[in-house]
Formats: sequence, C-alpha cells, structure tokens
Amino acid sequence: MPDPARAGRKEWTALAVLMLPLLLVSMDVSVLYFAIPAINADLEPTGTQQLWIFDIYAFVLAGLLMTMGSLGDRVGRRRLLLFGAAAFGAASLTAAYADSAELLIAARAVLGIGGATLMPSTLALVRTLFRDAGQRATAIGIWSGVLVAGVALGSVLSGLLVEFFWWGSVFLVNLPAMALLLLLAPVLIPESKDPSPGRFDLLSVPLSMAAVLPVVYGLKEIPSEGVHVEYVVSVAVGLVFAALFVRRQHTAASPLISPALFRGARGFGPAVVLNLVSSFAMMGSAYYTTQYLQSVLGKSAMEAALWALLPSVLIGCAAPVATALVRRGTDRAYVVAGGFALSACGYGLLFVADTDALWTVLAGAGVLACGAVVVGSQLTDLALGSAPAEKAGAASSLLETGQEFGGALGMAVLGSIGTAVYRDEMPAGVPEGARETLGGALAAAGHLPSPASEALVAAARSSFTSGMHVAALAGAGVLLAAAGVAWVALRGAPQSRPFPKLGALPPDPRSSNAGGAEYVPVRQGSSPSGD
Repeated sequence: MPDPARAGRKEWTALAVLMLPLLLVSMDVSVLYFAIPAINADLEPTGTQQLWIFDIYAFVLAGLLMTMGSLGDRVGRRRLLLFGAAAFGAASLTAAYADSAELLIAARAVLGIGGATLMPSTLALVRTLFRDAGQRATAIGIWSGVLVAGVALGSVLSGLLVEFFWWGSVFLVNLPAMALLLLLAPVLIPESKDPSPGRFDLLSVPLSMAAVLPVVYGLKEIPSEGVHVEYVVSVAVGLVFAALFVRRQHTAASPLISPALFRGARGFGPAVVLNLVSSFAMMGSAYYTTQYLQSVLGKSAMEAALWALLPSVLIGCAAPVATALVRRGTDRAYVVAGGFALSACGYGLLFVADTDALWTVLAGAGVLACGAVVVGSQLTDLALGSAPAEKAGAASSLLETGQEFGGALGMAVLGSIGTAVYRDEMPAGVPEGARETLGGALAAAGHLPSPASEALVAAARSSFTSGMHVAALAGAGVLLAAAGVAWVALRGAPQSRPFPKLGALPPDPRSSNAGGAEYVPVRQGSSPSGD
C-alpha cells in the first residue's frame, strides 16, 4: 500500500510549475544588464532614474519579504502566489511598453512587490507539498539550484533578447510563465495556511521595511561609491529600526515573525545566520568575477555573461549529492561544514589567479557556487523542517531576507577591502578617477597615448587582481570560521523529518494560537477558517 505521506506525480509536476516564478524572480535581478543601453537611448533617463530602474526591484523585494511571508501564512500561500503572479505579469507588460523612465521605475517597483509574494510562497508551498522528509530535502535542493541559476541566466537571456528584439522583450518573457502558473496552480497545488494566525500586526510592516531598506541601500552603495557618511548613517538608521522591529516581535500578541521559531527545534536560528554567511560569500565573489571577466580579461559584456554560465554546470550536482549524504545518515553538521570548506576552496582559487587566468577564476566561481548550493539546500531544509508547518511562510521569508542582507553585506565588505587595496597599489600620478576604480582607469586610459595607456591599464588590472586576492583571503577566512560554527552548532540538529505539529514549539502565552491547534492543509474549495 503506498505511503500517503509520499508525494506522487501530481506533487512533482506542481514543483515544476512552482519553479517557473522562482526562476523569473531571480532572473529579474540581472535581466537589465544588457537592456540598459537601449533603455537609455529610448527613454533618456537621468543618472538618478537609471539607478532607480536598476535598484528599485531589489529594494522593494527585500523590504517586503517578511511581510508577504507572514501574510501568506494568514490568507493562504496559494492565494498569495496567484496574486503575486498576476501582479508580476501585469507589471511585466507595463514595463515592456513603458514610454517614460518614471513609468518603468513604477513597473519595476510593482515587479518587486510581486517577487516578494512569489519567493516565500514557492518555498512555503514546497514545504507543504512534500510531507516525506527525504522528498522534501530533494525538492528544496532543486529550489536552491534554480534560485542560484536564475541570476546567472538573467543576464545572458537579456543579451540574447536585446540582440534580436527591442528592450521590452526582456519583460515579456515573464508573461507565458505567469499565465501557466495562474492556470495550473489551482489544479495542482492545494491551499494551505495557518488555521489560527491571530490578528495581522500592521505596525510591524513599516518597522520591517524601515529596518531592511536603509541597511540594504547603504551596503549596496558602499562598494561602488565608497564609505561615505550618508551610507554609514543609512545602515545605522536601519539597525536602529531593526532593534525596534525585534522588540515589537517580542511584545506583539501576533507578531509578524514569531520568536517561537527560534525557541523551537534546534537548528532554525543557526540555519538563518549561516545561510546569511553563505550569501555573503556568494555575492562577494560575484562582485569580483564579473569585473574580472570584463575589465581584466577584456571580454565584452555578452562574452563575460556566457563564460559566467559555465560554472553553473556544476551547481546541478551539488544539492543532490548533499541530500544523498544526509539521507544515508551523515550528520548534517558535517555536510554543511563541508559545503563551507568547499566554498573556501573556491576563494582559494581566486587567491592564486593572476591577470590572465580565465579557467582558474571560472573554476573558483564554480567550486564556490557548489559549496553555496550545498550549504543553502541543507540549511533551508533544516530551517523549514524545524519550523511548524503553519509558520512556513514566515520561516521562508526570514531565510530569504537573510540572503538579501548577506548578499549586500558581502559586496560591501569584500568590495571595500578590494577597493582599498586597489587604491593603495595604484602608482602615484595617475589621471583623476583612475585611482578610484578599475572602470575609471580603463576610461582614463582611452584618452592617453599608447605607451602611457598600456602602462595604466596594466597597473590597474594588476591592482584590481591584488585587491581580489586580499578579498578572497578574507572571504575564505569567513567561510572557514562558518564551517567551524556549523560543525559545532548543527551537530545533532534534527535530520530531515516529517511535519511537526504546532505543539512541537513552546507555545507563546501572548499568542492567540497558544492552544496548540494542529496544522491542517486547506484543500481546494475548503477552508478551516470558513472563508
């Protein structure tokens, strides 16, 4: 007799459908890389407007993740997924035919809102679709791989579409996938939500956004603009609001992010923090590898994007291998520690790369990404397995917000380290701007006679590579420290296991759900709350 907890063909088909919005949301982070020149020619945005066209999507996405994850637990994850798909599709259509920079910025903001509903909803629904622990671990491994691959695919798809069509085509590719999701999700995906969520805490929403947005903004600007007072103040203001947000979660009757998640089964808190560190390393390395391919090796943007796809080939093997090791009884602590150590080896390859080391840098990026997928898939499975099913949306959103923080922090810290080394190693007397960035040096070299131009380019590329070496050493040190923490903190943490009931967490006496009602998935056409 088949095990009713094990997923069948319908659930795996539903997973494939869920991967469509996840892929598109992650691709939209990088899909404008090659479209911006055409957008500039058509819409003529100011410099500030161009920055907002790029950044508004990521800012809105990061700021609303926790809100949308908690909202999905209350109104239904499938319902929120369908709302997000409709919003994402409508915003994509608007962006494709935008006739002004202002309209495109507004459309990108709505895309961020849609993305913030789609990302935690997809992960929470994976949690509810796959009740068998082993199958859930496999599904989460697929989810992690798609998320990482989407960022790399976005820039390449952008280049191909702009090569043959107009810039709006980079948004129109979202429409078929969203239409398919709207058609198939009601058939394949059962509704699920918290049966007794309590009142939605409206005050936590602006507090969460005020905590996330200033920090992400400041950290994103520091690598390119330097450590200026306004960016440091922005980060500090965000941290103050973060403290207020945490305090609110401890005092509210129905918090947006329940502190009980951290008081429950061992592993959730360390998983969130270590996942942030993994994102720190991944985005910190991307800051260097993309510039290295274009500005040190001199490849065009399209060539660099195509070469950057090559390391992604290794990613598909990482999560299945890690999942297989855990299912065979290997302590998850050792697998996660091994993933961090593997990523540190990737930084080691970047440390030994010189100014003409294409394959070394690609190998380093591939090894680092493999380690990150191993870590991400296992920590995501651990966090969601430790959290009660009715809080799957909030748990997912907290993981993803940590990833956004980690990525911004990695680019800020490791980028600043490399920039400091670059400025220190550049020779005295170089043209204005050449000492600030590698891009500035290459631009200045174009206005110099041949011998001086070649000397400036060689010095800038050598200085940038030296900065990459020091940043890689720092990144490897962080990853090895994380490996040690994972080895100790996760040892004996629960392996993949079936859904816990709410009673698996200590009840919060302030919560309206303290009675410990059991989680019940909501099937099509029914609702435990009667709506």
